[in-house]
Amino acid sequence: MRTLIIETSTAACSVALADDGVIVARTHDVVGRGHAERLVPMIAALPGGGRADRILVDVGPGSFTGVRVGIAAARGLALGWSATVTGFSSLPLVAATGFDDRLTDDIAVVLEGGHGEVFMQCFAADLSPRTDMVSLKPDAALAALAGRRAVGNGVRWLAALADDLDLTEALPDASAAILLPETLTALPPVPIYGRAPDAKPAAVRPAVPR
Repeated sequence: MRTLIIETSTAACSVALADDGVIVARTHDVVGRGHAERLVPMIAALPGGGRADRILVDVGPGSFTGVRVGIAAARGLALGWSATVTGFSSLPLVAATGFDDRLTDDIAVVLEGGHGEVFMQCFAADLSPRTDMVSLKPDAALAALAGRRAVGNGVRWLAALADDLDLTEALPDASAAILLPETLTALPPVPIYGRAPDAKPAAVRPAVPR
């Protein structure tokens, strides 16, 4: 089965194409806020225009706009290709590449969450969650770290508070999705925001009697 993987939850924008669990093509760029302009051309540049039987898309948490861009593209392509579409979370995706030969048995993923907060979740080496996902101020995240190694693009907020931490800056990469167990790639293709949206609904004005 051919799978297109879309990742747009942070400043990075990446796509990958996998055949039976093996990555055959990938592109990963740090685009800042340019996901809407870059994503479709990146997919089109993949072999066969990226056409696949299945689409995996990062559903967050992360950038509200980035997450929505990725999901909208995945849904549109799935409709046009008669493909299935499911989601995965950015947090275990980063964790999947964070374990190394230091025999760490758990890790904390820390991603930028906006408004001076970070999204944080801890994982065991088999990528099962040790904690729930939370959005925290950096000082609270530092306390919750409890000596764990931390990876993600939000670790810079922790580095500003202490200089003796084991931190690794990292952005999600679509190609790492092949490392996720099947249970983590079967989420519905709807956003995980992690906190309330910035925009608030306009107040409904009471009707004025005539």
